[in-house]
Amino acid sequence: MTIKGVIQNGQVILPRPAELPNGTEVRILPVNSLEAQDEDQVLSPEEINRVLALMDQIQPFEMTDQERTAWQADRQARKQWEKTQFNEHSDKLKKMWP
Repeated sequence: MTIKGVIQNGQVILPRPAELPNGTEVRILPVNSLEAQDEDQVLSPEEINRVLALMDQIQPFEMTDQERTAWQADRQARKQWEKTQFNEHSDKLKKMWP
């Protein structure tokens, strides 16, 4: 969760009360600062290797000719349906404004 506020006289002023329990520890980082990058977001070399290994396990998505034909037919039908709906909606709007 991110809550934005403004520093005023050394205090953080929030636009509305934070919905956090009393005693909750928070971290305040300047929005437009290079220091604002959270060190917890930097992956270690081990974590990078683990992520790459998991990515290598993903199988490529390949369609059969039959699946591709069905997909293209569905896309064409949806395109036609959207055109029909657009025209109907457009006609309603035209009637609203003379």
